[in-house]
Formats: sequence, C-alpha cells, structure tokens
Amino acid sequence: MSTKTAPAPQTESHAATAVLEVAERLFAMEPEWVVFFREVLGVDGIVRRTFSDADSLMRFECSPQYARIREMLDGLRSRQSDRASQREIQRVVTVRMPKSLHETLKSEAEQMRVSINTLCISKLMKLLDDQEHRHLAGADLVASEVKQTGADL
Repeated sequence: MSTKTAPAPQTESHAATAVLEVAERLFAMEPEWVVFFREVLGVDGIVRRTFSDADSLMRFECSPQYARIREMLDGLRSRQSDRASQREIQRVVTVRMPKSLHETLKSEAEQMRVSINTLCISKLMKLLDDQEHRHLAGADLVASEVKQTGADL
C-alpha cells in the first residue's frame, strides 16, 4: 500500500517559481483578466494542476509567487473595461439590495474609478478566496487531529 507524501519544500519552491514564470509569460501577452484567471487560477488552471492536494495548494497560496499572480490578475482587471469577453461567455446575475447598500457600493466604485460591477466582482472573488483559505486551513486542522488521534490508538 503506497502513501502519498507531501513534496519536499525545495520541490514546492521550484514548482511555485515555475508556475509564476508561466503566469508571467501569459500576463505579458495582456489577455483578458478572465482568460488569465481561468488558465492560471481556475479549476483546471496550472496552479491547481501543479498543487493538486489541499496542503500544497494552501502553502502555495501563502507564497510570494501567489501574491505576485494575484497582483497580475488585479492589474489586468483594473486595465480592462467591462466589455464582454470574446473567449468566455458572460452570465448576468440580478441582485436585489437595499438602496442604502447600492448607494454605498456606488460611492465606493466612484472613489476607486471602477464600475459597480467591477467592484462587486472584486469583492466576491476576495470573499471566495478568503473562504477557500479558511476551508483549507480547517481541513488541515482536521487532518492533523485525525493523525494525532490515530497515533494515540
């Protein structure tokens, strides 16, 4: 019975650097942000293909390479208008909210010089990213407790 062991830290560091190099090459081509996201950070993107288990993905998401990839994504998003992507179908979601919340979002978007749509997508992506970090951290904690309990038996 074979057990899967985590890659050595040096191997993960090399993998993180290689992923960043791929992301930088794609970024240099100035793709639409959604294309960059899909190819690098998406479900089938290079990050999840390279760091396929939760532990290595969580370690990568705490790395300077991941921070740089997020900066590139934010840069692409801020440079591009809200024009429809030709490479990926856009979907529309209608959200009903109190007028006061809408006015707050509108004011924040104006201060940031972005559309309300861009602001809401940014906030949603950050929320999802934060939830994923908490989920992975919780899974890591449960796994370590299971290992410890198993060792005590």
